[in-house]
Amino acid sequence: MTESFVIQSDIANLPQVEERLFHFCHENNVGNYYSAVSVAALQAVENAIVHGNGSDSTKNVSLTFDTSRGGISVEVSDEGRGFDFHQYGGLPSGESNQGEGIFVMKSLADRLTFSEGGRKVKLEFDVAGIDPSDALERIATLRASFTPVLV
Repeated sequence: MTESFVIQSDIANLPQVEERLFHFCHENNVGNYYSAVSVAALQAVENAIVHGNGSDSTKNVSLTFDTSRGGISVEVSDEGRGFDFHQYGGLPSGESNQGEGIFVMKSLADRLTFSEGGRKVKLEFDVAGIDPSDALERIATLRASFTPVLV
């Protein structure tokens, strides 16, 4: 099952994304994984809005939720210039917190891929391969490390 939609590039639209993802996960019997999927997906959407589109409400963010035999994926695209995603993904250091969101996404998803020069990110979750307690453990680990980011 696939669901695609577009939102205006405005942080105020994050609850709409969260609600649609919640229903998508439950309709596809992967509600146990909703927490891990939603934290990573909402981070991707926020990055697209703030960093990709520069919070320009005249630009859009496109989303696609999809299921496959082995899991669920979330694809997020923005209308920005892209970025050099190769320099991010490790544990952020320093006071800038730059790259923290990508670290969170990479920690929660089983696969994280960028395309279109960094304007599109795809998060893949191997639902069949993740025990619910492992997913909750991932969330707890991230909360302990990045409480201000995930609150």
